[in-house]
Amino acid sequence: MLNAFLLTVFAGLSTVLGSLIVLFVDKKKEIHLNIAMGFAAGVMIFISFTELLNQSIVIIGYATAMASFFAGILFIYAIDVLIPHEYEKEESCKHGKNNKNLKRCGTLLAVGIAIHNFPEGIAVFFSSLANIKLGIAMAVAIALHNIPEGIAIAMPIYYATKSRKTAFMYSLLSGIAEPIGALIAWFFLRNYMTTFVLNILLAAVAGIMVFISFDELLPYAYNVKQHHPTVFGILMGMIVMAISLHLIV
Repeated sequence: MLNAFLLTVFAGLSTVLGSLIVLFVDKKKEIHLNIAMGFAAGVMIFISFTELLNQSIVIIGYATAMASFFAGILFIYAIDVLIPHEYEKEESCKHGKNNKNLKRCGTLLAVGIAIHNFPEGIAVFFSSLANIKLGIAMAVAIALHNIPEGIAIAMPIYYATKSRKTAFMYSLLSGIAEPIGALIAWFFLRNYMTTFVLNILLAAVAGIMVFISFDELLPYAYNVKQHHPTVFGILMGMIVMAISLHLIV
Protein backbone atom coordinates (compact mmCIF):
# COMPACT_ATOMS: atom_id res chain seq x y z
CA MET A 1 0.00 0.00 0.00
CA LEU A 2 2.85 2.40 0.80
CA ASN A 3 4.46 1.90 -2.61
CA ALA A 4 1.10 2.34 -4.34
CA PHE A 5 0.42 5.55 -2.45
CA LEU A 6 3.90 6.95 -3.13
CA LEU A 7 3.44 6.32 -6.86
CA THR A 8 0.14 8.18 -6.69
CA VAL A 9 1.80 11.13 -4.94
CA PHE A 10 4.55 11.14 -7.56
CA ALA A 11 2.04 11.20 -10.41
CA GLY A 12 -0.14 13.89 -8.85
CA LEU A 13 2.60 16.27 -7.79
CA SER A 14 4.18 16.18 -11.25
CA THR A 15 1.92 19.14 -11.99
CA VAL A 16 4.31 21.13 -9.80
CA LEU A 17 7.18 20.34 -12.17
CA GLY A 18 5.21 21.92 -14.99
CA SER A 19 4.47 25.00 -12.92
CA LEU A 20 8.20 25.62 -12.43
CA ILE A 21 8.34 26.93 -16.01
CA VAL A 22 7.07 30.26 -14.67
CA LEU A 23 10.45 30.68 -13.01
CA PHE A 24 11.89 31.20 -16.48
CA VAL A 25 9.19 33.53 -17.77
CA ASP A 26 10.06 37.22 -17.47
CA LYS A 27 7.07 38.75 -19.21
CA LYS A 28 3.82 37.76 -20.82
CA LYS A 29 4.08 36.33 -24.31
CA GLU A 30 0.91 34.97 -25.87
CA ILE A 31 2.84 32.40 -27.88
CA HIS A 32 4.10 30.71 -24.69
CA LEU A 33 0.57 30.33 -23.35
CA ASN A 34 -0.74 28.96 -26.66
CA ILE A 35 2.04 26.40 -27.00
CA ALA A 36 1.62 25.31 -23.37
CA MET A 37 -2.14 24.80 -23.67
CA GLY A 38 -1.76 23.08 -27.04
CA PHE A 39 0.91 20.79 -25.59
CA ALA A 40 -1.29 19.86 -22.63
CA ALA A 41 -4.24 19.15 -24.92
CA GLY A 42 -2.10 17.00 -27.22
CA VAL A 43 -0.85 14.90 -24.33
CA MET A 44 -4.27 14.47 -22.74
CA ILE A 45 -6.07 13.58 -25.98
CA PHE A 46 -3.35 11.16 -27.07
CA ILE A 47 -3.14 9.21 -23.81
CA SER A 48 -6.93 9.14 -23.50
CA PHE A 49 -7.48 7.37 -26.82
CA THR A 50 -4.32 5.28 -27.17
CA GLU A 51 -3.80 4.18 -23.58
CA LEU A 52 -6.76 4.57 -21.20
CA LEU A 53 -9.69 3.95 -23.54
CA ASN A 54 -7.83 1.35 -25.59
CA GLN A 55 -6.95 -0.68 -22.49
CA SER A 56 -10.53 -0.48 -21.25
CA ILE A 57 -11.91 -1.72 -24.57
CA VAL A 58 -9.59 -4.74 -24.48
CA ILE A 59 -10.49 -5.70 -20.89
CA ILE A 60 -14.16 -4.79 -20.45
CA GLY A 61 -15.37 -4.70 -24.07
CA TYR A 62 -16.17 -1.96 -26.56
CA ALA A 63 -19.73 -1.19 -25.45
CA THR A 64 -18.96 -0.93 -21.73
CA ALA A 65 -15.80 1.09 -22.33
CA MET A 66 -17.63 3.54 -24.59
CA ALA A 67 -20.48 3.89 -22.12
CA SER A 68 -17.94 4.68 -19.39
CA PHE A 69 -16.08 7.09 -21.69
CA PHE A 70 -19.19 9.14 -22.43
CA ALA A 71 -20.29 8.91 -18.81
CA GLY A 72 -17.01 10.59 -17.92
CA ILE A 73 -17.75 13.33 -20.45
CA LEU A 74 -21.23 13.84 -19.04
CA PHE A 75 -19.82 13.96 -15.51
CA ILE A 76 -17.30 16.71 -16.24
CA TYR A 77 -19.86 18.51 -18.39
CA ALA A 78 -22.23 18.63 -15.41
CA ILE A 79 -19.41 20.07 -13.28
CA ASP A 80 -18.62 22.50 -16.08
CA VAL A 81 -22.22 23.76 -16.13
CA LEU A 82 -22.25 24.26 -12.37
CA ILE A 83 -19.10 26.41 -12.51
CA PRO A 84 -19.74 29.82 -14.15
CA HIS A 85 -17.94 30.32 -17.46
CA GLU A 86 -18.36 34.04 -17.96
CA TYR A 87 -14.86 34.26 -19.36
CA GLU A 88 -15.87 32.35 -22.47
CA LYS A 89 -18.04 35.32 -23.45
CA GLU A 90 -15.39 37.92 -22.62
CA GLU A 91 -13.21 38.97 -25.54
CA SER A 92 -10.75 40.51 -23.10
CA CYS A 93 -10.20 37.20 -21.39
CA LYS A 94 -9.85 35.28 -24.62
CA HIS A 95 -7.00 37.51 -25.65
CA GLY A 96 -5.57 37.70 -22.14
CA LYS A 97 -6.19 41.44 -21.83
CA ASN A 98 -8.10 41.32 -18.58
CA ASN A 99 -6.14 39.94 -15.64
CA LYS A 100 -9.22 39.11 -13.56
CA ASN A 101 -10.81 37.06 -16.31
CA LEU A 102 -7.52 35.44 -17.26
CA LYS A 103 -7.07 34.34 -13.64
CA ARG A 104 -10.58 32.84 -13.78
CA CYS A 105 -9.52 30.87 -16.85
CA GLY A 106 -6.57 29.40 -14.98
CA THR A 107 -8.66 28.75 -11.89
CA LEU A 108 -11.32 26.85 -13.80
CA LEU A 109 -8.66 24.83 -15.57
CA ALA A 110 -7.09 23.98 -12.20
CA VAL A 111 -10.50 22.90 -10.85
CA GLY A 112 -11.17 20.76 -13.92
CA ILE A 113 -7.78 19.08 -13.71
CA ALA A 114 -8.19 18.54 -9.97
CA ILE A 115 -11.54 16.84 -10.61
CA HIS A 116 -10.09 14.44 -13.14
CA ASN A 117 -7.05 13.86 -10.91
CA PHE A 118 -9.35 12.08 -8.45
CA PRO A 119 -10.05 9.08 -10.71
CA GLU A 120 -6.46 9.19 -11.99
CA GLY A 121 -5.30 8.74 -8.40
CA ILE A 122 -7.66 5.80 -8.09
CA ALA A 123 -6.29 4.29 -11.30
CA VAL A 124 -2.63 4.59 -10.24
CA PHE A 125 -3.27 3.38 -6.70
CA PHE A 126 -5.28 0.28 -7.50
CA SER A 127 -3.17 -0.58 -10.55
CA SER A 128 -0.13 -0.54 -8.27
CA LEU A 129 -1.84 -2.76 -5.73
CA ALA A 130 -2.70 -5.27 -8.44
CA ASN A 131 0.66 -5.16 -10.26
CA ILE A 132 3.50 -2.86 -9.23
CA LYS A 133 4.98 -2.82 -12.77
CA LEU A 134 1.62 -1.75 -14.20
CA GLY A 135 1.37 0.85 -11.45
CA ILE A 136 4.79 2.28 -12.29
CA ALA A 137 3.92 2.49 -15.98
CA MET A 138 0.60 4.14 -15.17
CA ALA A 139 2.23 6.59 -12.73
CA VAL A 140 4.93 7.60 -15.23
CA ALA A 141 2.42 8.06 -18.04
CA ILE A 142 0.11 10.17 -15.89
CA ALA A 143 3.05 12.12 -14.46
CA LEU A 144 4.20 12.98 -17.98
CA HIS A 145 0.86 14.47 -18.89
CA ASN A 146 0.52 16.13 -15.48
CA ILE A 147 3.66 18.15 -16.21
CA PRO A 148 2.11 20.03 -19.17
CA GLU A 149 -1.10 20.32 -17.16
CA GLY A 150 0.95 22.15 -14.53
CA ILE A 151 2.24 24.43 -17.28
CA ALA A 152 -1.29 25.08 -18.53
CA ILE A 153 -2.45 25.99 -15.01
CA ALA A 154 0.55 28.09 -14.01
CA MET A 155 0.92 30.19 -17.16
CA PRO A 156 -2.47 32.00 -17.11
CA ILE A 157 -2.33 32.37 -13.30
CA TYR A 158 1.16 33.87 -13.49
CA TYR A 159 0.22 36.20 -16.35
CA ALA A 160 -2.83 37.38 -14.39
CA THR A 161 -1.24 37.79 -10.96
CA LYS A 162 2.46 38.30 -11.83
CA SER A 163 3.09 36.01 -8.84
CA ARG A 164 5.18 32.88 -9.29
CA LYS A 165 4.19 31.72 -5.81
CA THR A 166 0.47 31.92 -6.65
CA ALA A 167 0.97 30.01 -9.90
CA PHE A 168 2.95 27.36 -8.03
CA MET A 169 0.28 26.96 -5.34
CA TYR A 170 -2.53 26.53 -7.88
CA SER A 171 -0.61 23.72 -9.55
CA LEU A 172 0.25 22.15 -6.19
CA LEU A 173 -3.37 22.14 -5.02
CA SER A 174 -4.51 20.63 -8.30
CA GLY A 175 -1.93 17.87 -8.05
CA ILE A 176 -2.74 17.04 -4.42
CA ALA A 177 -6.19 15.95 -5.58
CA GLU A 178 -4.65 12.77 -7.01
CA PRO A 179 -3.41 11.16 -3.77
CA ILE A 180 -6.52 12.46 -1.99
CA GLY A 181 -8.66 10.68 -4.59
CA ALA A 182 -6.69 7.49 -3.99
CA LEU A 183 -7.23 7.64 -0.24
CA ILE A 184 -10.96 8.34 -0.56
CA ALA A 185 -11.35 5.49 -3.05
CA TRP A 186 -9.43 3.11 -0.82
CA PHE A 187 -11.65 3.98 2.12
CA PHE A 188 -14.95 3.53 0.27
CA LEU A 189 -14.13 1.06 -2.52
CA ARG A 190 -11.49 -1.26 -1.08
CA ASN A 191 -14.02 -4.07 -0.75
CA TYR A 192 -15.51 -3.57 -4.23
CA MET A 193 -12.57 -2.68 -6.50
CA THR A 194 -12.03 -5.18 -9.30
CA THR A 195 -10.29 -5.13 -12.68
CA PHE A 196 -13.68 -4.47 -14.26
CA VAL A 197 -14.43 -1.47 -12.04
CA LEU A 198 -10.89 -0.11 -12.47
CA ASN A 199 -11.18 -0.12 -16.26
CA ILE A 200 -14.55 1.56 -16.11
CA LEU A 201 -12.79 4.33 -14.18
CA LEU A 202 -9.98 4.49 -16.75
CA ALA A 203 -12.44 4.93 -19.61
CA ALA A 204 -14.29 7.62 -17.65
CA VAL A 205 -10.99 9.42 -16.97
CA ALA A 206 -10.32 9.39 -20.71
CA GLY A 207 -13.66 11.07 -21.34
CA ILE A 208 -12.95 13.69 -18.70
CA MET A 209 -9.55 14.54 -20.16
CA VAL A 210 -10.88 14.76 -23.73
CA PHE A 211 -13.65 17.11 -22.60
CA ILE A 212 -11.21 19.37 -20.74
CA SER A 213 -8.98 19.51 -23.82
CA PHE A 214 -11.75 20.51 -26.23
CA ASP A 215 -13.73 22.68 -23.83
CA GLU A 216 -10.98 24.50 -21.93
CA LEU A 217 -7.56 24.28 -23.53
CA LEU A 218 -8.09 24.44 -27.29
CA PRO A 219 -10.80 27.14 -27.44
CA TYR A 220 -8.64 29.50 -25.41
CA ALA A 221 -5.44 28.74 -27.32
CA TYR A 222 -7.10 29.03 -30.73
CA ASN A 223 -8.63 32.42 -30.08
CA VAL A 224 -5.65 34.26 -31.54
CA LYS A 225 -4.64 35.46 -34.99
CA GLN A 226 -1.91 32.86 -35.43
CA HIS A 227 -2.90 29.24 -34.87
CA HIS A 228 0.38 27.57 -35.79
CA PRO A 229 1.94 27.82 -32.30
CA THR A 230 -1.07 25.98 -30.84
CA VAL A 231 -0.91 23.29 -33.53
CA PHE A 232 2.82 22.95 -32.87
CA GLY A 233 2.10 22.50 -29.15
CA ILE A 234 -0.55 19.84 -29.85
CA LEU A 235 1.77 17.86 -32.12
CA MET A 236 4.68 18.10 -29.68
CA GLY A 237 2.45 16.90 -26.84
CA MET A 238 1.37 13.86 -28.86
CA ILE A 239 4.94 13.09 -29.94
CA VAL A 240 6.28 13.32 -26.38
CA MET A 241 3.48 11.07 -25.12
CA ALA A 242 3.99 8.53 -27.93
CA ILE A 243 7.73 8.29 -27.20
CA SER A 244 7.23 8.08 -23.44
CA LEU A 245 4.63 5.33 -23.73
CA HIS A 246 6.91 3.37 -26.06
CA LEU A 247 9.79 3.62 -23.58
CA ILE A 248 7.83 2.50 -20.53
CA VAL A 249 5.83 -0.34 -22.12
